[in-house]
Amino acid sequence: MTDAPTPTADVHPVLAAVTERIIERSRPERTVYLDRIRQAADRGPARGKLACANLAHGFAASGPADKKALRAFVKPNIAIVSSYNDMLSAHQPFEHFPRQLKAAVMEAGGIAQFAGGVPAMCDGITQGRDGMQLSLFSRDVIAMATAIGLSHDMFDGALMLGVCDKIVPGMLIGALGFGHLPTIFVPAGPMTSGLPNNEKSRVRQLYAEGKADREQLLDAEAASYHGVGTCTFFGTANSNQLLMEVMGLHLPGSSFVNPGTPLREALTWEAGKRVTGLTSLGDDYTPVGEVVDEKAVVNGCVALLATGGSTNHTMHLVAIARAAGITLTWDDLSELSAVVPLLARIYPNGSADVNHFHAAGGLGYVVSSMLDAGLLHEDVKTVVGAGLRRYTEEPKLSGEGVEWQPGTRISLDTSVLRGPEDPFDVNGGLKMLTGNLGSCVMKTSAVHPDHRVVTAPARVFDDQLDFLAAFEAGTLTGDFVAVLRYQGPRANGMPELHKLTPVLGVLQDQGRKVALVTDGRMSGASGKVPAAIHLTPEAAADGPLARVRDGDVLTVDAVTGSVNVHLSDEELAARPATGRAPGADEWVGTGRELFAGLRAAVGPATQGASVFHPQPV
Repeated sequence: MTDAPTPTADVHPVLAAVTERIIERSRPERTVYLDRIRQAADRGPARGKLACANLAHGFAASGPADKKALRAFVKPNIAIVSSYNDMLSAHQPFEHFPRQLKAAVMEAGGIAQFAGGVPAMCDGITQGRDGMQLSLFSRDVIAMATAIGLSHDMFDGALMLGVCDKIVPGMLIGALGFGHLPTIFVPAGPMTSGLPNNEKSRVRQLYAEGKADREQLLDAEAASYHGVGTCTFFGTANSNQLLMEVMGLHLPGSSFVNPGTPLREALTWEAGKRVTGLTSLGDDYTPVGEVVDEKAVVNGCVALLATGGSTNHTMHLVAIARAAGITLTWDDLSELSAVVPLLARIYPNGSADVNHFHAAGGLGYVVSSMLDAGLLHEDVKTVVGAGLRRYTEEPKLSGEGVEWQPGTRISLDTSVLRGPEDPFDVNGGLKMLTGNLGSCVMKTSAVHPDHRVVTAPARVFDDQLDFLAAFEAGTLTGDFVAVLRYQGPRANGMPELHKLTPVLGVLQDQGRKVALVTDGRMSGASGKVPAAIHLTPEAAADGPLARVRDGDVLTVDAVTGSVNVHLSDEELAARPATGRAPGADEWVGTGRELFAGLRAAVGPATQGASVFHPQPV
């Protein structure tokens, strides 16, 4: 196995400096991690270490041919871990993937077993509901479920079937716990385009204003989310797909191919064949713990910034990196954001969806143009070999298989996708803010420059329902900064707060200056209103937000990157905290009481909001 990589000589100096700092900062933990996966990487089938009784349990349900192969210790055995369920559009296509993947692995000379399933909850369904308080914690539950599936020492490689929000980060964290195993992520693809996202947003806002009824709203939502596949806006789910590809864990060009198409099926087949050749029994051994190195993590950060991706990944990337022994910080993201241009306009940052982005040249064009600009590391390991330049190619059907051809070198729709020489913005789509209230994140790509600085009195709420009630009562008058606190991971699991977006949009459209400051989440669908989110330290950890009062003047400034209450440090520190997080007797129902241990153990957002690596606030 290799030692820590060195930054490439011809990359942008800030990219090189940030990468070097991450390498040096991470060296002790990364060394321990690499040593651990090296010790686990015995040559020969993993099941060869099992005693006869253990092995017999492992193949008892297999057919005669698979039993014979599993007994013989000559073929690699590939684990399939899936987030399939038939309620969620993004995961429903996975129903038939295992059978196809098993056949592909067999054709390539291996065996495959379905190792386990992981839960897959939908933030779109739980939005504004109690179940949303389990959403962030589900990532770490998924990581543990993935580890359980891989824990039997039967496997030489893995295929991960996952798409949405917490699912892909959780599966990758779990897979990195078995970093000696080659691992390929297999996407299902986005649903075809439905009702344009801007029209959906318009109807949502009309409903918030009382100008559309529930039936009209449901018609619009159903026309937007209308079939199988991932939702087409650029939220966390599609940001996941982008990251897995740029980090070298997908096959090139596979992220945004629609379900049920011949190309989608051919790519799935190719993934099964490919992972078989990456195992230690072959000549191209490529463990996932080596693919996810410091340069790959930086590439993921850059791709997220360049496309205006989900703010959730300011936590997920930190947690993923930590699982590989790498320490990534929000300061690293902030420095990268200052030099990474915004190349994409995908809803909510524009009117296009991910299908339009893909048709315009998509991720292959982003990788190509950013490599040429020195803003990505080319010298990385991937599941298709050395070098990120492979990810500038497009998959095409060839007979019954796939061949990769050079991708477009120009954008085919400059209203959706541009190169670094003519970006939509000179800075990335995310902004890190710091000040006397702490550290937080804003997705600026959807916020018009006229709205990126707001100074106004605070309106303080401890529950999103109280804010919505105030809007219904007509008491949200004048300019204001909505302070929604006790929404962090320790307080109530850090739910997303998208129910506030239409209401804040209505008020902004009335000509008022409004903003949101919260220790909760808004994610990839953060809209046109400036929202300073993931504020750390959170109110439940005695953060300064707990001492803000109605009428205090706040400034949210996404230009300078600051968030402050206009009080002296002495006055702010002397104030008693007001409000409170929900007590144990209130945090019940919808299974929430089962997650009390995670809420007590979770670390702050700046450290990935993880229960695996809690850090002092």
